[in-house]
Amino acid sequence: MTELVHLAVADGVATITLDSPANRNALSGGLRRELLAHLDTAIADEAARVIVLTHSGPVFCSGMDLKESRGAGAQDQGVNEFPAILERIWTSPTPVLARLAGPARAGGVGLVAACDIAVAAQDATFAFSEVRIGVVPAVISVTVLPRLLPRPAHELFLTGETFDATTAARIGLLNSAVPGFDLDTEVARYVDMLHRGAPSALAATKELLRRARPDSMSDQFAEMLQLSARFFAAPEAQEGMAAFAAKRPPSWVPAAAP
Repeated sequence: MTELVHLAVADGVATITLDSPANRNALSGGLRRELLAHLDTAIADEAARVIVLTHSGPVFCSGMDLKESRGAGAQDQGVNEFPAILERIWTSPTPVLARLAGPARAGGVGLVAACDIAVAAQDATFAFSEVRIGVVPAVISVTVLPRLLPRPAHELFLTGETFDATTAARIGLLNSAVPGFDLDTEVARYVDMLHRGAPSALAATKELLRRARPDSMSDQFAEMLQLSARFFAAPEAQEGMAAFAAKRPPSWVPAAAP
C-alpha cells in the first residue's frame, strides 16, 4: 500500500510530508490516520527538536476528501480523528512549523493554524470554502480563530473568499510570506532559532502560551513566580547561564548553529 504521509528525522528536525498529490493532499481517512501516527512518533522522539509539516505536489492541503464525504454521516468524516490531529499539533511539546509551497483550503488551513509557526510562499492562497458547499468551518475554528484578527475572520469565514499569503500574514494566519525561492531559507531560519531554545523550556513556554488568562492578576503572578523559580533552578537554566557567561553556545544548540 502506498504511504500517504512520510516521516524523516535528521539533524534534530522531524519532517512530516503530506504525499497524496493525486487528490491535492486531501484529508482522506488514510492520510488522517498516517498523519496522526507520524505526529505521535515525532513528538515521542527525543532527537526531534522541531517538527516541520510540509507537502509534495503543488497543493499543501485541500481540506477534507469530498469524495469520501459525499453521502457520509458525521462519524464517517473523521469527526473525532481530525480534531485529534489538530489538538496533537496544538499541544505538542515540540514546536511545529508549517511549510507551504502551495495553497491550503478549509481543513488544510486548520492544520496551518494549529502549528506554532507557519511560513508560506507568496503565491500560496487560502480560503475557508466550507460555506460555499453548505457546511460550517466548525472544527477548524478551534485552531483558526485564536490566530485571526476578528474582522478578517468574520469576512473570510462568511464569504469563503480566496486570499493570498501576504494577507494571511497580515491577519495572523502566517508568520511569514516569502518568494518561493526563499521558502526553504526562511524555514531554515526559523528552525535554527528554535534549535537555540532549551527543549524543556520550549515545551513549558508552549504550555504557557496556551493558557487561559485567570481573572485575578495577583494569582497569575504568584503562579508564574513559582514556574520561573522552578526553571531557574533546573539543569537547563544552569547550563544556559554558564554558557552565556563563557560566551559559548549551550549544550542543546547544534554545532552547526554558532
